[in-house]
This record gives sequence, structure tokens and C-alpha cells, in this order.
Amino acid sequence: MPLPIQDYALIGDCHTAALVGRDGSIDWLCLPRFDAGACFAALLGSPDHGRWLLAPAAEVRAVRRRYRDGTLILETEFDTDDGAVRVIDCMPLSKERCDLVRIVEGLRGRVHMRMELVIRFDYGAIVPWVRRTDGTLLATAGPDTLELHTTVPTHGEQMKTVAEFEVGAGERMAFVLSYRPSHEAQQPPIDPEQALQQTQDDWLTWSQRCTYQGRWRAAVLRSLITLKALTYQSTGGIVAAPTSSLPEQRAGVRNWDYRYCWLRDATFTLNALLLTGYTEEALAWREWLLRAVAGSPADLQILYSVTGVRRLDEIELDWLPGYGHAAPVRVGNAAAKQFQLDVYGEVMDTLHLVRAAGLPPEPHVWEIQRALLDFLDTHWQGPDEGIWEMRGPQRQFTHSKVMAWLAFDRAVKAVERFGLDGPVNTWRVTRDTIHAQVCELGFDARRNSFVQYYGAADLDASLLMIPLVGFLPPDDARVRGTVEAIQRELMVDGLVMRYATASGVDRLPPGEGAFLPCTFWLADSLALIDRRDEAEALFERLLALCNDVGLLSEEFDPRSGDMLGNFPLALTHVALVNTAWLLSLPQRQIEKSCEQGERPAAAVPPPVQSP
Repeated sequence: MPLPIQDYALIGDCHTAALVGRDGSIDWLCLPRFDAGACFAALLGSPDHGRWLLAPAAEVRAVRRRYRDGTLILETEFDTDDGAVRVIDCMPLSKERCDLVRIVEGLRGRVHMRMELVIRFDYGAIVPWVRRTDGTLLATAGPDTLELHTTVPTHGEQMKTVAEFEVGAGERMAFVLSYRPSHEAQQPPIDPEQALQQTQDDWLTWSQRCTYQGRWRAAVLRSLITLKALTYQSTGGIVAAPTSSLPEQRAGVRNWDYRYCWLRDATFTLNALLLTGYTEEALAWREWLLRAVAGSPADLQILYSVTGVRRLDEIELDWLPGYGHAAPVRVGNAAAKQFQLDVYGEVMDTLHLVRAAGLPPEPHVWEIQRALLDFLDTHWQGPDEGIWEMRGPQRQFTHSKVMAWLAFDRAVKAVERFGLDGPVNTWRVTRDTIHAQVCELGFDARRNSFVQYYGAADLDASLLMIPLVGFLPPDDARVRGTVEAIQRELMVDGLVMRYATASGVDRLPPGEGAFLPCTFWLADSLALIDRRDEAEALFERLLALCNDVGLLSEEFDPRSGDMLGNFPLALTHVALVNTAWLLSLPQRQIEKSCEQGERPAAAVPPPVQSP
């Protein structure tokens, strides 16, 4: 049985990422990039599906973990009766190659260690052919080869590569696992100590660019490092998570592949990067977005691969039992074929944010936006699957209509504020028509709250976007009523559920954890309606849910205290950054942004300094 989700930490090289357990086992790694097949898939099965264990052979009395400050270098310390050791894990940041470095350092006494390497390509399905060449262990199957470099003697044992060795105080022993396509020539091995130092230098250089100096800097910086680790360096695309099929419901079927890039995360992500000084990453994310959405607006998808590939066919891997027997295990994501209105608004809002922040413009961007608006103008009245990618019938989701309104609102602002050309009067009429319809059909006057879809009785946490995007001002009674209704009906132990899964709206078995980004959105909404003390208390509650190395998942089970869903989730960490920034602003500045119909903590150009 894999560890609880919160017992894992992330390492990565901006091409792929691995999850390292508190027990010293790397239970998840896809090579050579995030959405490739896993060579370690024990996270979704057993050790026989692939893992790399490096830990004391005897009983461990205590474990302590930390990231080196400002880096993604993980240090895990194990205490035993015979002494203590530290395992240092990292993946060097390189454009040319992919390596995983593990260094065992003796701290006190003399500790007997065990290394167990189980390589299983294609998500645990394929056992490689293993041989040795000049002291290097080579594991090959089809297109993939892994090379193990170490001075520690290893041997084969029941289809595994194992080693038994001792390490004393002050001693260091290194292991390097290198990936290459099997048809390419073997590369010279890297020096693990030099690679470790270079990795530290690279991360510290990157971290020092963070401009946020507020009271929650440590949590913000850890979230930004996590976001950087989930970025595919070659294209600028940012995956939602490095994992697939970690369940939103214990032993349930709500198991999805999140190793792709979602358009609806674009505005949140871009804003977080701009707010904290990472303009280069924001521009790379914008360029990925523009390449992905290019083409016919009718073919716009809600998610794409890190390279912009559209075909993400969903299949089930029946040889994997799933995390905690939550089956099926899925790769690919059928939501790519859904129609979701909200993404048009999110793309328009993202590109509006780019202009408002003063980033260098792209000449063809406005042409793309106008094409998207032309399509949306004839399709906004139709139903869709909604923000939560419902696997039930299409409906007139209120949030989707709000985001359609947002698309036309940002188009109007593009003309009014930036002098771009377009039929602004027509867009104003459409914007006002959508607004009136949402207020009439998406609002339940008896409950004084907006509802999930037209005519519904149920709530939806996505309605918290209404004040955050400027659809209604925070002091509107309907906004306050919706926030209070969500607090009453969708909160469990102080955390927000996405919607009432027992309603059957998604045709899946009911029951899932609290969706952490929604709880950050609630904190934002509370700050907007001038309930700052509640907002800060909720934010601190969320920070307390971080695991021992500062990571957050998609969902949290308030009853068991365990994390649920894919891990770590980019949107959760992006929400943390944006909320920390919002709560660091004076209330008057928040109110001024809302009065202008903008996001309350949107990135803006820095003030011009007087000579």
C-alpha cells in the first residue's frame, strides 16, 4: 500500500517530476516528460509496479524532511538505533539530459542501508532487459533506457536491482539514474556532487527573483517553486499536477489524469507569476496559451498537452489496482472533448491581464481574440459541461454564463482602455444581455443566492468568481448572500466543497473531499466584502493543511485529515499565492480595483519613479 498522499514530496527538472515518500521510496516518475509512461508506478499499485527505495535496512525510529531553502532539493533524515543518515534527492535542471541524483550522507553512528531499484516501464507493465556495461547498469525496453551509476556494488534479486551497504558519519555515497532514448548513444555520467551544487545554485538564482516580501513569504515562495517545477521548460506549459488517478474519493472512481495544461488555470497562474516578479515565466505561459488556442475557435479545448497536442484519448490501465484500490486508473483525459463555455472567458481575461500588466504585445493576439468572440457570440446561450467537467448532461451552468460575460467585458475594456478596434457597441449589448440573464435565471431570490445552473436549487463554489471577476461589486447584496450560502451549505470543517455531489448532477457516486482552491476563493471573497479577519483566519487554516515540506493537494478530507486528489496541484498553490497577495493589500486598494471592475489583486505595471 502506498503512503498517505501527504507523506510524499516533489522533485523535478522542469521536464518531469518524481514523488519521494517519507520512507525513502520514489513511487512515481514519468520519463522523459510529465505525460510520458511511468517507470515507477508503485503509487498506483505495489512496489512490483516500479519504485526506487533508498533507506535504512533496520527499523527507523524517526524521520525528518525539508527542502533546502529556496530550492527543490529534498533532504530526508532517518534516525535508527545504530545512527542517523540523510538522503539528498534532486533532479538537475538541464535542457540536454534527465538525471535523478540520490546521495546518502552519514550523520552519526554507522547505519546499514538498502537500495532497491524496480524499473517497470509503461506504468508498471514492462520489465526491462538489464545488463552491465563498464560498471554501468543498463535497463532497456523498447524506446526507453535507464542507466544506474554508482560506486556501491549492486546485484540482481527477484527481478530487482539491490544493494546492501553501510555509511558512517561524514561519509557520502551517490547514486545517479539517467534516462535516454534507447536508440541514442550512452552519455558520460554526471558528477553527482557537482550536479547537486549546480542544482542548488540554479534554484537559488531563480528564487531570488521573487518580489513578494509579505508576511507569508515562505509559503508563497514554496508555492512558486512548486509551480516552476510543474512547468515544461521547452514550451512554457504548466501541468495541473504531475500525477494521474490519485482519487478525489476514497476507493472511488473519481480518478483523473492531471498531467496536462488547463486553459481555465491560465489567468490565475499568469497573475501569480506577474505579481511575484516572474515575467519571463508569465510570457512563456502566454506563448504556450497562444499556440494552443490557435486554429478554429470551434475546436478550442479546455486542456492540452505540454506541447499543445489536442488528442488526449482516455484509457484505463487494468493491470494497476489504483491508489488505495481506487479504480480505474486512467491516462489521458476525456474532458478534452467536452464543450465548456468558461474557457473563452478565461482566455480573454488572461490576455486582458497581459495588456493591463504592460507586457510586450503580440500583433496577432487581437485577431485570435476577435475570432473567439465571434464564435462565442453565437454559442454562449447553449448548455455546456461546466467548470467541473461534469460527466452528466450538459446544463446552463451559471458560472459558464458569468465567464461568457467576462469575455465580452474584457473585449469592451480592450477597446476602451487600449484603443483596439472592434464592434464595441455590439459587444456591450451582448455583455449586458448575458448579465441580465444570469441575474434573472441564475439567481434564487428566495435563498438570496446564485445557484449552480439555471433553475437549480443547489449551490456551486465556482459562484465565488462573481465578485472576483467583477461581474457584481462585492457590496452587492446578492454577492454577500451567495458567499453566506456557500459558507452554510458547502463547508465541512471550515473547508469548501465544490458542489453537492449527492445531487447526482455529475452521474458519479457521491462523496469527495473539500476542493482546496475553492476555499482560497472563499478567503478572497471574504476579503472583498470587508471581512478581513475571517479571510485571514481561513487562509491560516489552509496554510496549516500543507504537509511537512509545504505542499498541497487538490482536495482534503476533513474527516480523516488526509489529502485527496492529484498532488501537488498547481491551481492550489497558485491560489495560495494570489490570496496571500490580496490579503497583503490595504482594504482601500482592494475596493478601488473592484470599483474599476477588475480582479482585486491583478498585476499592474510598477509605478514610474520620479527622477
